Amino acid sequence: MPPPPSQLDLANLPDADVVRLAQEGRETAFRELVRRYERPVFSLVFRMVRDRETAEDLSQDAFIKVLNHIDKYSPEFKFSSWLFKIANNVAIDWMRRKRLDTVSMDGSPHATTAAEVEATTFDLAAQQESALDEMEARELGSAIERAIAKLRPEYRACIMLRHVEGRSYEEIATTLDLPLGTVKTYIHRARHELRRTLEHLRQ
Repeated sequence: MPPPPSQLDLANLPDADVVRLAQEGRETAFRELVRRYERPVFSLVFRMVRDRETAEDLSQDAFIKVLNHIDKYSPEFKFSSWLFKIANNVAIDWMRRKRLDTVSMDGSPHATTAAEVEATTFDLAAQQESALDEMEARELGSAIERAIAKLRPEYRACIMLRHVEGRSYEEIATTLDLPLGTVKTYIHRARHELRRTLEHLRQ
C-alpha cells in the first residue's frame, strides 16, 4: 500500500484527486480542501450574514457538512460548486431562522477590521493616484457593501457568486440548485436594485 501523500504533495493535485483521497478517509486530503477554500467560503458566508463571528461559525458548520457527506459528492460536478452550495444553504438557513431584515440600509451591525474588509470587498481594479482617490474608492466599496446587504438573500447569493467568485451562470445554477433562467433573472434584478440603491446613496 503506498504511503499517504504529504500536504506538499496534495497541494499539486487537482480538486478531483484530493476529493477522492478525502473520500478514502485521508485526513490530510480534507485539510487540503479546507486550506484551498476556507477563505472564499468565509467571504461568501460573511457577505450573507454580515457578522464575522457568525460567519466563522457557519463556515465551520459548512465544512463539517462537507466532511460528513463527502462520500455523496459526485465528480460529475465541480467540487467548488458543491461546496459553495452547502455554504450558501447553511447561510440561508441561518438567515431564515434569525429573520434578518434584508431591507435595512443600516449596514453591518458590527464594525469590521481592515483584514475583514480586504477579504470581502469588491476588487475595484483601479490604480489609485492620490490619497483622495483611495478614500473615494473605499467609500464606494462601503456603499456597495451596504447595497449588497439590502438585497434579498437569493439575489445576494447570485451577485456574490457572479461578481465576487467569478462563477459562470451555469455554475451558479448548479451551486444554488436553480434553473438557469432564474439565475439570470435574479442577477438582472439584483443589478437593478444595486444601481438604484447606489444612485440613492449619492444623492
